[in-house]
Amino acid sequence: QVQLVESGGGLVQAGGSLRLSCVASGRTGSNYDMGWFRQAPGKEREFVGAIFYRTGNTYYGDSVKGRFTVSRDNAKNTMYLQMNSLKPEDTAVYYCGKHYSGFVSSSSSYDYWGQGTQVTVSS
Repeated sequence: QVQLVESGGGLVQAGGSLRLSCVASGRTGSNYDMGWFRQAPGKEREFVGAIFYRTGNTYYGDSVKGRFTVSRDNAKNTMYLQMNSLKPEDTAVYYCGKHYSGFVSSSSSYDYWGQGTQVTVSS
């Protein structure tokens, strides 16, 4: 079992920044890929970004490229999402997940999820 807990969400004005954290506990280890997704009311869960444990390489959804950055601190079992130049359309609940198998951009490829943290961007 792996427990994931997100934090750092809140209310921010358009153009502002936030940094989300995702702390893993339980049967932890750093040898798995992890990702961020978001879900706005009435919409499907959307891929935001992922980080690969072997290389540290990152991969992003088109809507956040150039604005968001995923990083991780394996010693702290923590993944981060730095969000800059936020837009009202970034408003959603943000979830972190542990990748299990398949494409990292697909939510069905993840076997553990956090409870989510709300991000609201005002115009």
